[in-house]
Amino acid sequence: MGRRSTLTNDRTAPHSSVAARLSGGSTAARTVSPRSRTLHWAARVPLPVALLLWLLSLRGVRLDRMDDLGLLQVLPVLFWVALGLLVTGFCVALSDRRTPGGWFAAYVLGLIAVLHATPCLLYPTLRYGWAWKHVAVVDAMIRNDGRVPGAEQLDVYDQWPGFFHLNALVVQATGLESALGYAVWAPPVLNALMLAPLLLAYRAVTRDRRLIWGAVWVYYSCSWVGQDYFAPQAFAFLLFVTMIALVLRQLPSAADRSAQPAAAGWPLGRLAAVVLIQAAIVCSHPLTPLMMVTALVALSIPRRNRRVAVPVLCSAVLLTVLWDTTVARPYVFGHLGEFVNALTEPDSNVASGLAALGDAAPGQILVSWIDRGLSAAVFLLAAVAFVARPWTRRTGMPLLVLAPLPVLAANAYGGEMIFRAYLFALPAAAFMVAALLFRWDRRPRLRALAVWPVLLAMLGGLLFGYYGKESANSFTKDEVAAAHFITATTPPGSLIVTLTSDVPGLDTNYDLHPRIQLNEQDTDDLRAVAENPLRGLEPFIEGATVLEPAYILLSRAQEAELYLNGTLPADTMRRLSQQMSETWGFVPVYRNEDAVVYRYQNPDHWEQP
Repeated sequence: MGRRSTLTNDRTAPHSSVAARLSGGSTAARTVSPRSRTLHWAARVPLPVALLLWLLSLRGVRLDRMDDLGLLQVLPVLFWVALGLLVTGFCVALSDRRTPGGWFAAYVLGLIAVLHATPCLLYPTLRYGWAWKHVAVVDAMIRNDGRVPGAEQLDVYDQWPGFFHLNALVVQATGLESALGYAVWAPPVLNALMLAPLLLAYRAVTRDRRLIWGAVWVYYSCSWVGQDYFAPQAFAFLLFVTMIALVLRQLPSAADRSAQPAAAGWPLGRLAAVVLIQAAIVCSHPLTPLMMVTALVALSIPRRNRRVAVPVLCSAVLLTVLWDTTVARPYVFGHLGEFVNALTEPDSNVASGLAALGDAAPGQILVSWIDRGLSAAVFLLAAVAFVARPWTRRTGMPLLVLAPLPVLAANAYGGEMIFRAYLFALPAAAFMVAALLFRWDRRPRLRALAVWPVLLAMLGGLLFGYYGKESANSFTKDEVAAAHFITATTPPGSLIVTLTSDVPGLDTNYDLHPRIQLNEQDTDDLRAVAENPLRGLEPFIEGATVLEPAYILLSRAQEAELYLNGTLPADTMRRLSQQMSETWGFVPVYRNEDAVVYRYQNPDHWEQP
C-alpha cells in the first residue's frame, strides 16, 4: 500500500504535495500579497458579471430570424461577451492554487446555465420533436396502466419502459397533468446532475483539484451531441457514468487509498448499488447496455483490475441477456437481420451518420465539419496525453476512451452510432485532454493564458453543434396549436401525414391516429415526392374516407428541417401547399401564421348526388 500510494501522489496528483508545502505553516507563506489579492478578485468577479450579462443578453432575441445556423445567428454580442468572460474567469481561477472548490463548482454550474438554460428561457414551448414524443409516451402509459398499446413504431418503448415508468410515477405522485411542464428543463437539470458522477470518476484517479475541475470543464465544453433532452438515452447515460465512476473508485489505480482495497473485492453495499444501476440501465434503453458491457470488458483487460471489473461485467452481461431474451425479445429477434448485416458492413455504420450532405443548407455543412473537427480534436488530444502523460495509463481512462468503438460495428442506430460512440467516450477523453492541458507545477498563469484560447475554441465548436439546428428544433405556439387541433378534434382512425417529424405534440393520442412521415419513406417514394409533391403524396392517402379522412399538416419547423438537412428539396412544402390549395378534395380546415392543416377524402368514396 505504501509504494502504491507514493506512485499515486507522484503521478496522478503531482501538484498536490507542492501545494501543501507552499501552504504550510510559515508566516511568509500565509501572507497575502497585493498581487495575490488581485488574482483572488480576478478569479471571482467575472462569474457574477458574466451571468448578469448573459441574462441581459436574452432580452429581445428575435427567434424568427433564425436560419441555417440556428441560434448562432440571433444571439446578441452581449451573450458572447458573457461566455468569453466566463471562460476567462475560470482560467484565472485555475491559475490560483487557493481557489476553493466551491468557486470551481459555481463556474461549471454557470457554464451549464449559459449553454443549456438559454433555449429554455428563450423558447415558448418544449424544444425538440423527440422530447414531445417521449412526453406523449409517458401520458400514454398513464392512460393505459403502463403499456403503449398499438404503438407500431413506438413499440420499442414497451420493451425498454424504465424511463417512462419512472416519469409516469413522478407525474402521478406530483399531481401534474403531464411531464411537459418539467421536460422543458431537462437539459440544464440533467447536465447539472451529471456533475456528481463526473467528479466521483475523476476523483477516483487523481487528487489534483484543479485537474479534476479542468476535466469537468472540458467535458461540458465538448459535449455537442445533444443527448441531454427528455429522453431514455439521457437518463441511461447519466446512470452509465455513475456506474463507471463507482467501478473506477474501486480499481487499484484509485487515488483515494482510504477506499476498500481492490484485492479484497467489492463491499457488499457498493456492489449492490452498481447492480441496481445496471438493472435500471438495462430496462431503460437498448444501446446503453452494450456500451456498459464494452466499457467493463475494457476495464477488465489489465490483470490488476479483474477482481473488481469481472464481477460487475458478469452481472451486466447476465442482466442484458436476460432482459433481451424475455421482455425485449420481440424487438431484438425482429431486428436480428439488421444486426447481422451491420456486422458484415461496419463501415456503413460509420458513414451513415456523415453522408448525404450534398443538398444540405450551406450553414449545416459548416456545422457538420465543425462537429467532426471538435470530435477529432478531442480524440487527438487524448491520444497525445496517452503518450505525454504516462501516469494516465494506470487510471483506466484510455481504455474507456476506446471502449465504445467496437459498438460501431454492431449497428448504425439510425445513422447516429458514431455520435453515440463519441458521447460515451467523452467523459474519459475529457480527463485525458485535461491531463495534457492543465499542468500547474511551473508558471501557472502563463499556462492559464495559453489554455484560454483552446477552451474558447472548444466552446465555439460545441455551440455550432448544439445551437446550429435550432430553427428546426424550436417550435412556436402556433405550431403547437395546429398539432393540438388534429390530435384533439379529428375523428379516431384519421390518417395524419407530415413531411418530417418536427411537429410538437402530434404523438398525443397516437393510438387513435395512424401516422405517416414522408421523409422516412424509401428512396423511390422520396423521389416521387421530390419530383411532384402531390403525386408522391397520393398513394399514402388514397384510402381516406368520409368517416376516416386524411389530414396533412404543414408547418414552419418542417420546412426548416427540409432546408437544413436536404432530405427533400427545400421548396417541397411550398409546392405541396400550393398544389393542395388548387386541387379538388383538399380543404384547409385550420390555418395560422406558422402552420396549415388540410383535410382530404378520396373523391371516389364520396356519395354522388
